[in-house]
Amino acid sequence: MSVKINRLALKSLWNSEYTMFVSQIIAIVTKFQPTILHLLKSFEKITSFTAVLAKIKAQELSNALSHLLDELDHERDVLINAIIGQIRVMGKLSLPSIAPHVVVMNHFFDIHGRNIAEAPYNSETMRIDGLMADYNSKPEVKTAAEALNMKILFDQLGVVNTTFATNFLQRTKEESLIEKVDTRAIRTEVDNAIIEFFESFEHCSREYDKLDYATPANELNNLVTYYKTQLKARATRRNSGKDVTTEPPIDTLK
Repeated sequence: MSVKINRLALKSLWNSEYTMFVSQIIAIVTKFQPTILHLLKSFEKITSFTAVLAKIKAQELSNALSHLLDELDHERDVLINAIIGQIRVMGKLSLPSIAPHVVVMNHFFDIHGRNIAEAPYNSETMRIDGLMADYNSKPEVKTAAEALNMKILFDQLGVVNTTFATNFLQRTKEESLIEKVDTRAIRTEVDNAIIEFFESFEHCSREYDKLDYATPANELNNLVTYYKTQLKARATRRNSGKDVTTEPPIDTLK
């Protein structure tokens, strides 16, 4: 029985989605024994890329960690600037009870500087570490922070900075182990292998009409349909002005 495999705009998939899509194709076809279906040769062209696709996946995980670091760095910048802004605002109020606390906090930032958010990654981490150590060792500073309603900001700053430092070390470690690959070139080759396989699948379904090609074809088409539906939804969100660059890959949206 002749079958038709639906096609997918492979270039529209993010790298993390692409590697998942290929692995799902491999899983489906393996289950139906490509040798019996006379598809072994074209199928092996796809499986030959398994190792290099794993490198793309590893590279994407490192990229995801970089994105997380950007978010954490932005949050600590916001916190630092919020604290400094709060001190400035409180200093403009005619409340005698808070005036001494404003003096304490201004002196505190005279020591540590007000341009911390402008520092490079590692420098900012070290400066915030020093600031938090000083903050935690001086009761008068902590008292001033509470009086000026900034304790929660300092607490969160310490948490975010520690999280940033941990993930920065993790990314550095991973990047030293990850082999950089030409993702675009690899995907072009894999795209061709997938297209060739689908064409072979359709050809064999006509040549060997007594074999069951319909069942695996249905599974492959269901897989393609799922990705096409998610890509269409993404395009709709993009066209409506929503940010899609920070969304999880579509294989996790189930």
